[in-house]
Amino acid sequence: MIVAGEASGDNHGAHLMKAMKERRDAPLFFYGIGGDKMAKEGMQLVANAADMAVMGLTEVISRLWFIRKIMNELKRKLESERPDLVILIDYPGFNLVLAKEARKRGIAVFYYISPKVWAWREGRIKTIKQVVDHIALILPFEEELYRKAGVKGTFVGHPLLDEVQIRQTPEEIKREINLAEAEQIVALLPGSRKSEIQKLLPEMMRAAGILLQRFPGMRFVLPVAHTLSMGEIQDHLAASSVPVQVVAGKTYEMLSVADAVIVASGTATLETALFAKPMVIVYKTSPFTYFLGKLVVKAKHMGLPNIIAGKTIVPELMQKDFSGERVAHEVTQMFTDQTVRARMISDLTAIKKSLGKPGASGRTAELAWQMLRQDK
Repeated sequence: MIVAGEASGDNHGAHLMKAMKERRDAPLFFYGIGGDKMAKEGMQLVANAADMAVMGLTEVISRLWFIRKIMNELKRKLESERPDLVILIDYPGFNLVLAKEARKRGIAVFYYISPKVWAWREGRIKTIKQVVDHIALILPFEEELYRKAGVKGTFVGHPLLDEVQIRQTPEEIKREINLAEAEQIVALLPGSRKSEIQKLLPEMMRAAGILLQRFPGMRFVLPVAHTLSMGEIQDHLAASSVPVQVVAGKTYEMLSVADAVIVASGTATLETALFAKPMVIVYKTSPFTYFLGKLVVKAKHMGLPNIIAGKTIVPELMQKDFSGERVAHEVTQMFTDQTVRARMISDLTAIKKSLGKPGASGRTAELAWQMLRQDK
């Protein structure tokens, strides 16, 4: 059983499944929660990750009935199908509950992409020690943290080092999307959840309007996550007069041609960092969720590049600080102040070097197989 509750987890899960099948010494059957990519690798979906992806307390409450229904279904399958291994990918609010249920039934639990206990809810590390047999860690500083807590963990490197790959040159991509003559290209990455699109895209478009006035030759691209439909994006774009090149998928291709990126806080910030692209990180959630978050989050930064670096290397605009005007100001600096731009690119290049070597999915697959063999 594998559970990945959002788009990035679906991506990592698909690569893990593929790597496990390549190493198989017995037939494998996968089922659980994932998206289109995991389904393509042969997973039998109990629920689609697109329906599970919610952000913040108020959003979770509105979907609570559905989430409980899926949890109950997975509990039944733990009993009726009794998997040899449960693999949990991120999504801690749901997955740690499921881990407890698996542990009650004596089923081995392998966690991939650990809960961010270094940022908030540090007490979860005690729960992890009790209900998780082994954890595959993707950030370099996590290994010591979990070792000190007595949790069995292995740093496998970051899976994005394998996944962030493109076959075309930036010039070929620009010609393909008719942007070869663009003076500057800015990528808009508003997230992979419907709630993120609603809260973030309107202000991103305001920023784009301001930037277009300052840089008439600037063009904007927006890759649409596979968990979203084009219609959900187009409804918001129709309210703006700024032309935006909307592309289904191809996030990495769009990042490769971008000169700057406006990106929602999350995995996409690290993807952007791996291309060493100057960025401004933005986020906005409900006031109540934000208030609660400020009470419990202990990390000084929200964006993964800044967290990994241990300092502010790219600007973050959260909640009331997130506005079209503020975003436009930060992006303008990236094009007019070459010192700022060069320092940002240098710091982002260092981030990539700190994430280990490629092959995270393969190393994680080997750990999973070791657990499967032990179970026999």
